Amino acid sequence: MSNDWEKKRLRRSAEHRMLTGVCGGIGQFIGIDANIVRLAFAVFTLLGGSGILLYIIAWLIMPEEGTDTSVLEHIIRNFQGKQSNL
Repeated sequence: MSNDWEKKRLRRSAEHRMLTGVCGGIGQFIGIDANIVRLAFAVFTLLGGSGILLYIIAWLIMPEEGTDTSVLEHIIRNFQGKQSNL
């Protein structure tokens, strides 16, 4: 079981995506259906709007499958004037 945890990484899904792949990536990481994660974000949104904020934060910090850097890292590198290919 420890070998599975070492191989798993939290990434935005390219396969199970509706918008940015956040829910699909979380679902793959936890091992549940992405629709359950989407439902959880919808409930958090209806109960005070925190679901939208959590989704945006997750989109910024989770790298996409096949990459090692997140959107936030690209924003910071561009702000610093360094080369960054998204």
